[in-house]
Amino acid sequence: MLTFLHAADLHLDSPFHSLPPDRAAERRQEQRQLLTRLADTARQVQADLIFLSGDLFDSQRARPETLQLLQQGLEEIEAPVFLSPGNHDPYTSTSPYRRLTWPSHVHLFTTPTPTRVALPHLGVVVYGSAFTSPYRTDGPLSGFCAQEAKDSMVFGCFHGEVTSSHSRYGPISTQEIAASGLTYLALGHIHAASGLQRAGNTYYAWPGCPEGRGFDETGDKGIYIGHLESGVVTLEFVPLARRRYLTPTLDITDRDPVQALESFIRTARSEDILHLHLTGTRDPENAPNLTALTALASGYFYSAILSDDTTLSRSLWARMEEETLTGLFLRNMAQRIEAASPEERPLLERAVRFGLAALEGREEPT
Repeated sequence: MLTFLHAADLHLDSPFHSLPPDRAAERRQEQRQLLTRLADTARQVQADLIFLSGDLFDSQRARPETLQLLQQGLEEIEAPVFLSPGNHDPYTSTSPYRRLTWPSHVHLFTTPTPTRVALPHLGVVVYGSAFTSPYRTDGPLSGFCAQEAKDSMVFGCFHGEVTSSHSRYGPISTQEIAASGLTYLALGHIHAASGLQRAGNTYYAWPGCPEGRGFDETGDKGIYIGHLESGVVTLEFVPLARRRYLTPTLDITDRDPVQALESFIRTARSEDILHLHLTGTRDPENAPNLTALTALASGYFYSAILSDDTTLSRSLWARMEEETLTGLFLRNMAQRIEAASPEERPLLERAVRFGLAALEGREEPT
């Protein structure tokens, strides 16, 4: 049985614009620690091959400390390592890939045309290519077919996406995958783990990014450990992220918001980054205090944002059918809320509360 590690899209030195500068710097340092965790995982599973399928760096500007840790991490890995530069870190004259002296067991693909590397001691052949600019409209596998013996273990290490042929990021079709002659195609570019896919006799997958960088990259992030035996590939997802971005919901119907949040905190991981959505129905005069709740959550989680996505209870609309000015106002506002976007609805519901208070001569709601 042959064991391999497949990672992609580390995006080292990401800016983390949504975080304060000190936290952004801390997150970049945590990203660099991925290199150590990759090396440790490779040793633990006794990987025979390592595939890093592009976007190792977030841009052409890599910090010196990042390059130093990368070199150290790669030197700690004993297995052959294959690198395919992607659209964020293309192989160009200014590429950070040119600033390193690569260990002898690391093979960096530097051309758009697939290159062949044979590993006779493993009975393995690896093909790969590189982005040489931020965009690539030609398909990395266009016209490609590995001409190897029928029982060979043939791998591909490429960056691209299975999508329209008009893609600017290395379009690949399932037909090209099926005709590639590869046993396993290690892909990068898609930031969500794909699970094991198959086209013809070729297995393929994207492991996703191993560390989320925003709320468009939520949940567990990591790498794949693969096993190839008798022509059959299996994959195991291994979480590596130091912190997860999460967007949970918390129903506060008939609950005190502070107590509900405290209960939620007791079951959560403090190292995570949250955008917590408060949901459910509530009394018109009992809007959650987002400032106080955000302060409570921020004291526990690495970072927390709260949104009030609750809806007003039916009691607010009890007079909607009256043939009065109040009824007319409520019917008009109900129609506006129905047509509004989710972002606009909380403001319109607040307007209903203020309008009712004015019509009924009550104190304005807080």
